[in-house]
Amino acid sequence: MEAGTAPGAVPLVGLANEASRLGKLLRHEPGLRAAFLSVGGWDTHAAQGAARGALADRLRGLAGGLNALAGQLGEQLEHTVIVVLSEFGRTVRQNGTRGTDHGHGNVMWLLGGPVQGGRVAGEWPGLEQSALHDGRDLAVRTDFRQVLAEILERHMRLDERALSRVLPDGPGPGTRPGVIMG
Repeated sequence: MEAGTAPGAVPLVGLANEASRLGKLLRHEPGLRAAFLSVGGWDTHAAQGAARGALADRLRGLAGGLNALAGQLGEQLEHTVIVVLSEFGRTVRQNGTRGTDHGHGNVMWLLGGPVQGGRVAGEWPGLEQSALHDGRDLAVRTDFRQVLAEILERHMRLDERALSRVLPDGPGPGTRPGVIMG
C-alpha cells in the first residue's frame, strides 16, 4: 500500500484498472445510479514539485484513471456525472520541505455529459494575504454540498425531501453554482 493511502482506498498506481472495472460495471448495470472510488496517496508534504514532481505524477495517475473510466463508460458518459473531490485542501504557500501542508479551501472537478464545463464555477477569492483563510489557505466560497445538491436535484432528480435525507446537514434550498445542464 502506498504511504498515505487509507485502508480500502485504491492506490494511484492501480487507479486506471479499478476505474476501468467501475466503468464497465456502470455501463452494464443500468440500475446502478451511484458509485465511488476512494483514492489514496495524496500527501505532498515534501518535494511536491510543480509541472514535474510528486504532485504532477499523482495528477497524471488521476488523469489516467479518469480517462479509463470515461473510456469504459462509452456512450453512457453522456448521462453520467463524475465528481473528484478531497476532504481537505493544501496550503497556498510551500513549507520548509518544498511541499504543502493540509489546508482549508479546495476544488472539485466535474466530468460528464450533463456538466456545464469548460470554466471555473464559483467565486475566486484570490491569493492576496488579505484573502487567505487564517493567512495561509484558500478561503471557502462555495460549500461542496451546494455542488452535490445540484447534481442530486438536477441530474438524479431528487426532490427536496429526498435531498434532505441524503444531505441532512446540507445546504437546503438556495443558491446552486450552475454546474449541471437542464
